[in-house]
Amino acid sequence: MTDWFPALADALPADAGDALLIGRIWQPEVGGPTPVVVEGDSIRSLAPAFATVSALAEEADPAAAARDAAGEVLGSLEEIYANTAFDRRDAASPWLLAPHDLQAVKAAGVTFAVSMIERVIEERARGDLEAAAALRAVIADRIGGDLRGIVPGSERAAELKRFFMDEGLWSQYLEVGIGPDAEIFTKALPLSSRGTGEQIGVLARSTWNNPEPEVALVVSSTGVAVGATLANDVNLRDIEGRSALLLPKAKDNNASCATGPFIRLFDDGFGIDEVRAMEVSVEVQGADGFALRAASDMRQISRDPLDLVAQLIGPHHQYPDGAVLMLGTLFAPIDDRDAPGKGFTHRLDDIVAIRSRALGTLSNVVRHSEECEPWTFGVTALMTNLAARGLL
Repeated sequence: MTDWFPALADALPADAGDALLIGRIWQPEVGGPTPVVVEGDSIRSLAPAFATVSALAEEADPAAAARDAAGEVLGSLEEIYANTAFDRRDAASPWLLAPHDLQAVKAAGVTFAVSMIERVIEERARGDLEAAAALRAVIADRIGGDLRGIVPGSERAAELKRFFMDEGLWSQYLEVGIGPDAEIFTKALPLSSRGTGEQIGVLARSTWNNPEPEVALVVSSTGVAVGATLANDVNLRDIEGRSALLLPKAKDNNASCATGPFIRLFDDGFGIDEVRAMEVSVEVQGADGFALRAASDMRQISRDPLDLVAQLIGPHHQYPDGAVLMLGTLFAPIDDRDAPGKGFTHRLDDIVAIRSRALGTLSNVVRHSEECEPWTFGVTALMTNLAARGLL
């Protein structure tokens, strides 16, 4: 895999010169992570002003605070990025980590109601395009317009729910897709996410799984969205398909969450409106020659990103160190890989590249979770390290 990791120019936002990018690097000489900001061709330390990225996110204006706190140059962006790929890393030199630290890592599911309803239609029609079109027309007639106009929790959504129940088509996924309450679950624990250039994991016993390319918001403890990054909400479809109660097993395993390459902080040139209009693409390249390409259009999301933030955090639930919230995806791969009708599933050494013009490229290689580097550097290790460095 000599050429799987994209060049730096492809990994950065298209307008990188105007983007305020922060993240974390592993500093071998201090035996721990350091929050950093990208400044031109350099990576500069945000410590000691901010010992953690979560602390920076608590500032009234994190972008301005990051600019003011930019300190020691820790290396060139080119060199640190080049040292990030797991299969060519010099352990004596710094490399990029997942760009967040103490934040809870959460994910919202079934946030694109149109795609969920289409799945039900396709299931019901069993490949008959005329039957699918007829059912779609009946649904549109019942709700009085285009399916894309469905607002979860609205009267139109409630009427659609009654229709599906009458037709014997209702499911728990449609409940969170068009009902009033979003599905928000814990994807990963703080410090367990993998960054770009790392291996990502699927359980060895899983026979049906896929990437989920998503935008993730970085949210402060007060519920303010302060930036965004890319995420891979790796999913084991066979395990979740057995029972929704197995969602933790399907979603949260060693190396099953990847984020990065950087957090782009909100500023005058980039904010929540840009997130709302964003397109996220995914490309899977297999060692077997298989290739898959698809895109997820955030303009089709049924729940506004800030509504999802409000359902995540508030008087009903607090996150003292903030949160990273994945917003969901339109991506549901159905391309046959091994045999007709078998659909898509990962194979070992698949290269997964998730891209957005505004956020760059998150690149990872698929392995079994049981074989990926184990997660050993947790909160206790971080606090011990920061204390030894005089940063607490």
